[in-house]
Amino acid sequence: MAETNPMRELLVEKVTVNIGVGSPGERLDFAKQLIGKLAGDRKPIETNARKREPVFKLRKGLAIGAKVTIRGKPALEFLEKAFTAKRKVISKRNFDKEGNFSFGVAEYIDFPGAKYDPEIGMFGFDVCVTVMRRGKRVTKRKLGKTKIGNKHKVSKDESIAFVQDKFGVKVE
Repeated sequence: MAETNPMRELLVEKVTVNIGVGSPGERLDFAKQLIGKLAGDRKPIETNARKREPVFKLRKGLAIGAKVTIRGKPALEFLEKAFTAKRKVISKRNFDKEGNFSFGVAEYIDFPGAKYDPEIGMFGFDVCVTVMRRGKRVTKRKLGKTKIGNKHKVSKDESIAFVQDKFGVKVE
């Protein structure tokens, strides 16, 4: 019986949850409050506009959204709930060529365990998942930084198979 190489195993590196509001103020505060609750009482950070858009009254550096990054076991638990909110169906177009994927949840009340709060209002959020193999750290470390070979990189098809096997998600 052939043993599987543990270095070839796919892992969820991180899950990033994002709510884009479009302007600073009270709605942004509510979005930060909501995203913190959904992510298990983690502290969200503000995301800023990257460039000036006069049509939308945005200027560079203006806070227009909130995000939180989840790693480890809580990330997998959050992902299970997010897939349940999507009824365990996502599109093949949600995957990029590096194997990462993202999808949106239209209303936070679809998320298991979330109750509607009339003070907050209605928000949707985006879930971005980064998939990797062990050994990816060599591309990010400070000393002795090197590249990963093409055989060790995660492909779109491998990531789709991983999501179907690990989470029981139907990819259309």
